[in-house]
Amino acid sequence: MVKHQPLQVYERQLCLSCITGIYGCRWKRYQRSHDDTTKWELLWSLILLLTFCLLLVWFYFWWEAHNDYSEFNWFLYNRSGEWSDGTVPILATTAAGFTYIAFLIVLALCHVALGQQLNLHWLHKIGVTVALLTTIIGVISVNQTWAQEWDVIPISLQATGPFLHIGALAAVTALSWIVAGQVTRAEKMMFQVVVVLLYVSVLLALYMVPLHITSPCIMDPATLKPRPNVIGHQGAPMLAPENTLWSFQRALQMNVTGLEADVAISMDGVPFLMRDLTLRRTTDVEKVFPDRQMDEASLFNWTDLQQLNAGRWFLKDDPFWTVHTLFQHEKERIANQTVCSLEQLLKLASYHNSTVVFRLRRPPPKHPCYDSWINDTLQAVRQSGVPQSLVMWTPDENRTQVRQLAPDLIQTSVVKRSHQILQQSGISSLLLRYNQVSREEIGNFSEAHINLTLYTVNEPWLYSVLWCSGVSSVSSEAPHVLLKVPYPIWLMRPNEYCLAWVSADLISFAVVIGIFIFQNYHMIRYRMSGMRSYNPEQIMLNAAVRRSSGDINVMKEKLIFSEVRNGVGSAEELYGDSYDYYANQGISQ
Repeated sequence: MVKHQPLQVYERQLCLSCITGIYGCRWKRYQRSHDDTTKWELLWSLILLLTFCLLLVWFYFWWEAHNDYSEFNWFLYNRSGEWSDGTVPILATTAAGFTYIAFLIVLALCHVALGQQLNLHWLHKIGVTVALLTTIIGVISVNQTWAQEWDVIPISLQATGPFLHIGALAAVTALSWIVAGQVTRAEKMMFQVVVVLLYVSVLLALYMVPLHITSPCIMDPATLKPRPNVIGHQGAPMLAPENTLWSFQRALQMNVTGLEADVAISMDGVPFLMRDLTLRRTTDVEKVFPDRQMDEASLFNWTDLQQLNAGRWFLKDDPFWTVHTLFQHEKERIANQTVCSLEQLLKLASYHNSTVVFRLRRPPPKHPCYDSWINDTLQAVRQSGVPQSLVMWTPDENRTQVRQLAPDLIQTSVVKRSHQILQQSGISSLLLRYNQVSREEIGNFSEAHINLTLYTVNEPWLYSVLWCSGVSSVSSEAPHVLLKVPYPIWLMRPNEYCLAWVSADLISFAVVIGIFIFQNYHMIRYRMSGMRSYNPEQIMLNAAVRRSSGDINVMKEKLIFSEVRNGVGSAEELYGDSYDYYANQGISQ
């Protein structure tokens, strides 16, 4: 008969139980271990860290790509033929996956800090694998269908880089507590050296990161150029149906300096405003002409186009999630919008003395106006009575002839060329996507007196970066947002940024050194106090702890179940983290 008398009843370690239980389903004390983590679990820890880093970049990409959500949805529509907000499921799954993986990372760090063996549960391993593969598939898909959007990461870092650097520095500095704890508790010198060198390398790299951070917003405010003009891209499509007369009127109410539109030509030679190749998305063609709903928009004559409603789709689909912000009379006006002609737009712009830039789409080869499309458009410009100096002409075809017939038009290119070639061609304006020019090129175009307009700029941070870069004008789907930005979001003198950088590095260095000294001092005191209180029985028990994990677990189970069978107490009450929990035991035969 074996009996054990526990010296004391130990309190339940609820926090530790939750950490080890959620991470590896080790809810009981006897399931935990202070042994070194196995190589297999170390591999899974690396996979978890890789997944976290990849998801962090993926999450940041979609956070900054908010400027181009409408462009992404339009790409999806052109591929599938059905309109939907494809960003919603992507954002939901990305946020859920990142939160889940970040939570596992925190639990893993808690294991390391508490000296617990890492043992990721198999369900979490499946979850990590799914998150990793899903993210990889998403990256490949974006790279194949929307590769140009990756440029948003380096561009956004011009606005967020200094702040992300401080955040990363704070995180790595906080990790010094765990690193210092591991180093001071480690018994192998090689392990200590490797950990310290690895941590110091990361820390020094972060200290030097500002040398590679370039932002146009780090400048002398006295050299800041005038505020870029805002052009309403398709009017104000967040508040009214795109390319409709009401959309352009809403943009003009916000004091935009110009209007941008997409132009097609009808069968009877009337230029009208339409972005898509077909009429399905932005009109009720399915209801009025069900047999022709898949036909190209340019294959309809103007009489047919005037029968279509171009506003109800906006209230139904709510493409920018803004319909709930509209007043009832605005919704009624939207519901009555029709297809707008180029002549109507030009007359509106002439009345408000506003610049107009339009992209002209050539009709298909069998179209009656396939050869006369340039002349038909010029005729609409003349009939509108708009001053030619307010019209930015973008088609490259027959540009010489256009210049002879309408010499006062603002010749504009939508293809990136050097400022020397543009000057030789008599082109005085350039319309490009915001990711197609660098800060140096913006300066070159400005010095050559070439007006540069970048599209599509919807976010204040992007507007601020381009403002500091010296861009003269931007085209936006959100003029109501940009016109509320009276000054760049942030602007810092170089010497101020240098001072902030050095101060952050010095504070981080001081904190890290302080943590290492404190941890080392605490460990020395702990060991000295332990030596003073040691007795022979404790030394023997501590030696027993160094036995293999398997033997120890078997011994733990035997002791626990023996006590339970004899009614001494529950397993949770009897178990301790080491054999120091049992002392002065009486063994009788």
